[in-house]
Amino acid sequence: LKNPERYIRLGAKIPKGVLLVGPPGTGKTLLAKAVAGEAEVPFFSVSGSSFIEMFVGVGASRVRDLFENAKKEAPAIVFIDEIDAIGKSRAAGSMMGGNDEREQTLNQLLAEMDGFDSDKAPVIVLAATNRPEVLDAALLRPGRFDRQVLVDKPDFKGRVDILKVHSKEVKLSNDVNMDEIGRLTAGLAGADLANIINEAALLAGRSNKAKIDQQDLVEAVERAIAGLEKKSRRINPKEKKIVTYHECGHALIAETTKGADKVTKVSVIPRGIAALGYTLNAPEENKFLMQKHELIAKVDVLLGGRAAEQVFIKEISTGASNDLERATDIIKAMVSMYGMTDVAGLMVLEKQRNVFLNGGQTLKDYSDDMAQKLDEFVKSFLNERYEAVLATLELYRGAIEKMVESLYEEETIEGEKVRAIIKEFEEANGLPTRLIDPEDENSDIKKAKENQIDG
Repeated sequence: LKNPERYIRLGAKIPKGVLLVGPPGTGKTLLAKAVAGEAEVPFFSVSGSSFIEMFVGVGASRVRDLFENAKKEAPAIVFIDEIDAIGKSRAAGSMMGGNDEREQTLNQLLAEMDGFDSDKAPVIVLAATNRPEVLDAALLRPGRFDRQVLVDKPDFKGRVDILKVHSKEVKLSNDVNMDEIGRLTAGLAGADLANIINEAALLAGRSNKAKIDQQDLVEAVERAIAGLEKKSRRINPKEKKIVTYHECGHALIAETTKGADKVTKVSVIPRGIAALGYTLNAPEENKFLMQKHELIAKVDVLLGGRAAEQVFIKEISTGASNDLERATDIIKAMVSMYGMTDVAGLMVLEKQRNVFLNGGQTLKDYSDDMAQKLDEFVKSFLNERYEAVLATLELYRGAIEKMVESLYEEETIEGEKVRAIIKEFEEANGLPTRLIDPEDENSDIKKAKENQIDG
């Protein structure tokens, strides 16, 4: 856009469209504005929904007007936010008919994007969506949208840089460590990080502080992940004891299982809508792939709370309902999507849509016989992992009791203290670290259990 002649004289055609795709809150709109600012060209911004009206033809007319104005100011950038509002596929059944307002608007957009003269000053169309799978094929072909750029959730370095950008306008104390906050916010988008900085500023203001300190930022992260602290929700000692054992079960399995994310904090302070306690886990590094043993480790950690209730309270409660739901979903995905079991082999049973919106699995195309095999495998595999988790909790009974004692009194303990308690117990009892290897049926857990019995 700055120097189009450099490319035109070589015979190159300037790309006509760039589609920005990614999860909500990752900065697609901000990126489009930044491109226009760097290129120092006029920027025409419009939302896809603004083209849609009750009267047929109004949307198409607005598309024509938009591109006529852009051509007058060329070189220029036209940015269409949430383009899926007008760009949905025209496949049978997806639109109401040939006179549908959205289809007329889409047809006009297709015609306008094909009508540019590449040898003249360019007009480039930027568009953003978090639902690329629903867009019309004619819109995505080269010559219209030549490029698709993934604007994904940031990695560790990206999170730290984004936090620094948003913290320029606020007053930070000298003890603030943005690297630590970056590690705690794995999986959060740019909008979440901006909200964390603002939330920390509000917390500091509420306490009448002159500057935002590290504790304010950590509390803001916990609010973003686990929800608001419910100070008014008082739970009785019996329930607090159950929650304490439950969370300590999660924490111990996370720290003794190969492939599990390490614990950063364990708390029995109620947060959010229904959480009576929570265990925060943070990965040591950015992960874009999950290996089989890491998925199984997630299942083990989720089952740790329910197992701790059974081992130490001798009765189970309703507190593990969400844990069991998530563990079941992971195992089903291993069978139906990832080809990690012998139930369906490499055959994919389910396809996932709305990958950027945490959409559910759909298109379940398999027989009743396969469905029965899937159900039986999920049940047996859950029972198998549950037994392994129960054995580990029995083996680490002393460590759990000490952890529970600290957590019940303090209500919140850091990951370092959890690891110190486990390490002290292992050294006192001669146990190896990282006992459970989900890939190995003959792992050290069985040997350690037998040695303890023999002793």
